[in-house]
Amino acid sequence: MSKLTKALTAAAGNAAGESLYVEDVFSTYLYNGTGSNITIDNGIDLDGEGGMVWFKTRSTANGHNIYDTERGNGKLLYITTEPQYTNTTTPWSATSTGFNTGRDFGGSESQSGATTASWTFRKAEKFFDVVTYTGTGDSAPGQTVAHNLGSTPGFMIIKRTDSTSDWSCYHSGLTNNEFYLKLNGTNAETEDATVFPSAPTDSNFYVRADRVNASGGSFVAYLFASDAGGFGDDGSESIIKCGSYTGNGSSNGPDVNLGFEPQFLMVKNTTGGNWVIADTMRSFGLEDMASLYPNASNAESTIIAGKGITPTATGFKCIDGNATTNQNAASHIYIAIRRPMKTPESGTEVFSPVAYSGNGAGQRTIDLDLTLDMLVTKGRNATIENIMYNRLSGTNKRLVTSSSANEASSSTNVLKSLDQEGITIGSDVDINGGSYTYIAWAFKRAKGFFDTVMYTGNGVAGNTITHNLGVVPELIITKSRSLFFGGPWRAFSAYLNGETNPWEYELDLASTSSEASSERMNNTAPTSTVFSLNDNSLVNANNYTYVAHLFASVEGVSKVGTYTGTGNTGTNVIDCGFSAGARFVLIKKVSGSGNWYCFDTARGITDGNAGISLQWNRANAEVSNSGNVNIDPNASGFEFAGDISYNYLNTLNERYIFLAIA
Repeated sequence: MSKLTKALTAAAGNAAGESLYVEDVFSTYLYNGTGSNITIDNGIDLDGEGGMVWFKTRSTANGHNIYDTERGNGKLLYITTEPQYTNTTTPWSATSTGFNTGRDFGGSESQSGATTASWTFRKAEKFFDVVTYTGTGDSAPGQTVAHNLGSTPGFMIIKRTDSTSDWSCYHSGLTNNEFYLKLNGTNAETEDATVFPSAPTDSNFYVRADRVNASGGSFVAYLFASDAGGFGDDGSESIIKCGSYTGNGSSNGPDVNLGFEPQFLMVKNTTGGNWVIADTMRSFGLEDMASLYPNASNAESTIIAGKGITPTATGFKCIDGNATTNQNAASHIYIAIRRPMKTPESGTEVFSPVAYSGNGAGQRTIDLDLTLDMLVTKGRNATIENIMYNRLSGTNKRLVTSSSANEASSSTNVLKSLDQEGITIGSDVDINGGSYTYIAWAFKRAKGFFDTVMYTGNGVAGNTITHNLGVVPELIITKSRSLFFGGPWRAFSAYLNGETNPWEYELDLASTSSEASSERMNNTAPTSTVFSLNDNSLVNANNYTYVAHLFASVEGVSKVGTYTGTGNTGTNVIDCGFSAGARFVLIKKVSGSGNWYCFDTARGITDGNAGISLQWNRANAEVSNSGNVNIDPNASGFEFAGDISYNYLNTLNERYIFLAIA
């Protein structure tokens, strides 16, 4: 389904009272400025539903720019005291699938060559609303302003648009409604009962002082909900939460439970300091926190040598004592938005295989047509390792699927960034050598299909790890990231041991070995929210870090399954429930030794003996024209043709497991 089709479908669904998801109302979209208007397609209907877009250049020192549909096309606000500026030359405008950046003289929308971040907030009940109003100047009791948020705001930003003024903020985490903050300043919370004389309700908010209610003044208010439900398959899930926590000044800082994993976070120390914005598109992960400051024009920076706050499966955790995010005994407020939550409808939404030839260039973009979360790359015509990268761990960190070595830092000439629709790579032979060919397999985290969890072991049997797959995983692949002696990959599946007590068995991703008895999964089947580990050091050593990749079957999108080989007797069709065949297949014999064979349509899944396989457990170059390792295309999934005399992947009576993507 195209982005336009998805956007139109979502809009129709909204009108019909159907489910809304965070993807329908919020987007972080990164791009490079050109010096002229750029049309951004993020799948969000701003033209029909209304909303706001917030811009900031990342690589240059420009101010933050805000536009919204209530004030109209080209009506720009800087996060300064300046009044509204109207751009009539090349104005910003909303579209049914995003927006046009326009071109402002200040440059934050489309400065030529500048890397740029945009955050889109669509109007929707229990998420976000934009209200414009005229001040009355009433000193007591002030003015009552109606809103359509459908819930009590957790955070409000108000700015006078026709005259100089500060940006006044209400937040439910401040001492009470008589305190406010300035978005355009580093000030501590200030007590002034004349600004917000009463706390907002689910239908109104209240303003009094001139800064928010000057007689005849024009004002805009941005309202953010908090933990109000309204989203997801049954409309019960929250996608935004506004709250507070108390810092402890330690590297083992507060662990804030949101009830979801965030993709966007804004934090402010209420005793003073910068506001901070982080998001997962700009390296909000385990190793770094790329930060922008709403109150400052600074280019993007990294807090405390790459740390600050890290997202978790259920919220976020402070991982150093930086005063901006974790000052001892200080209260910090936050606004957090949930990561994407839709179940995919097609394989192209969540997976992309791209074959390319290296050119040795130091800065090269590979278009994958996918905002990916995990990448595996492999040299095809030489002995080059299968290298795995993850958005959560940071693009400069890598694991090798055929090795037990710990996570290592990559050269700056390898993977430079996971971009909006692909990757930027350097000249290193691992990924872009001038005389080599490569394959890149890109995976996107999505409900029911794939999830990545970074966790720390505790050395205690029964340690439960929360995940966001949303269904019971059928395949879990784990790896230590920091164990002092390294640690082998461990793979667990619902289809081991002939499906009898399958979670009491394991495989090694870096080995040809067959399934073996294991208690590492604590002899406990995973659930749709957690998996359980015993005290074994390979999966749960105290204070060591690990990664787990979880896969499951989504109708028409992916299939984790098992089959028994038939030898060369007829055709063995592996029905995955697809309609146009598999684009990716990973197969492992479990009843005996065998490689982890990988096939994809970028390198060819064709009839006959022209199998083009790579092995995830070996660094070897791909093997072609081998009838002994071959799958054939089939509309429902894939198959093994009967004219192959001996196929390692279809040996009589041997059992196999597989992961296939449509």
